[in-house]
Amino acid sequence: MEGQVRPGFFTGVCTVVLKLFTAVQPAAAVFGKKDYQQLRVMQSMVRQLMLPTKLVPGETVRASSGLALSSRNGYLCEADRAEAAQLYAALKRTAAAVKSGRTDFGVLERETMDALTARGWCPDYIAIRRQSDLAEPTMGDRLVVLGAARLAGTRLIDNLEI
Repeated sequence: MEGQVRPGFFTGVCTVVLKLFTAVQPAAAVFGKKDYQQLRVMQSMVRQLMLPTKLVPGETVRASSGLALSSRNGYLCEADRAEAAQLYAALKRTAAAVKSGRTDFGVLERETMDALTARGWCPDYIAIRRQSDLAEPTMGDRLVVLGAARLAGTRLIDNLEI
């Protein structure tokens, strides 16, 4: 999803991280789950290149409102920061719908995007994907709901594993 919205982004990230890993040769590196797609891309790179670095997924840290903590939050005024928690709330509603048995993922994604748009957001995507590789899900897969949207000019990303 990010690759479609930001072409070349992950190529650049992989290049920088590979150079860092080659120079430092860490035994382990922590990548946060907040940027879930980046974590999966890094895991794939480490696996494909047989790097000796173990990637440790770090849990997303959240404010009491549910807003994922991020340096980007500093660009938001107080009112927008309060509204920003609605991205996570929307992902939670989508996850709850999936847990309740809904499998019309495309419809759920569209409904979530429409709900955010109605609140003044400009969503880039809401996607329900397989946790392991972010592919389209099939029956029985462990899932993740991912979202990226702009609020007051600030692009926020979040996700929720199901």
